[in-house]
Amino acid sequence: NLRATTDRNREQDWLKTNLAKFVRMLQGQRDLVTVGKLLMSELAPLVNAQQGAIYQMVSDTVDTVPQLSLLAGYAIGDDQAKRIDVGQGLVGQCALEKQPVLLTKVPAGYTRVQSSLGGARPKNIVVLPVLYEGQTKAVIELSSLEPFAPTHFTFLEQLTQSIGIVLNTIEATMRTEDLLKQSQQLTLELQTRQTELQRTNQELA
Repeated sequence: NLRATTDRNREQDWLKTNLAKFVRMLQGQRDLVTVGKLLMSELAPLVNAQQGAIYQMVSDTVDTVPQLSLLAGYAIGDDQAKRIDVGQGLVGQCALEKQPVLLTKVPAGYTRVQSSLGGARPKNIVVLPVLYEGQTKAVIELSSLEPFAPTHFTFLEQLTQSIGIVLNTIEATMRTEDLLKQSQQLTLELQTRQTELQRTNQELA
């Protein structure tokens, strides 16, 4: 009983410490690509994943099927899909249903974890939705040569909530900056027209 209690306490300490670490690390970031790269480089080794990718939901497909765009990867190849339709494959289905997917029996012909010395089939693949107020903001996929520990899976599910808030904040800031730029551009155009109008009035006078 004492050993079990100690293990549970250790797991909770690990969860809280690393969740706090990632929140601190992502706070104040203003660029989505930077966040994606930082996230993958820190997250994959922490949960003993050998490959990973994060796809961001894009909003430039008004008249077509919603899509996810590759934001950053960890040890991925050149053949990694750059865009995925929502509903296509596990990543697209995860974005659609907003539910995590865990593969524990990876088929023989599935993607391989590669190094300069060779390659191996992963034991586990996890696909996680990153949500904010019920809307999919991104999808994270990780593969590991060893089964994911229950603590790692719990950590990933909790971390995606924090990532959703960060992504939404950055997107909102970017939209505000775009609107400000448009407003400044319109102001400059208006000032130019006013100057031209004054010159025309002077010429007429």
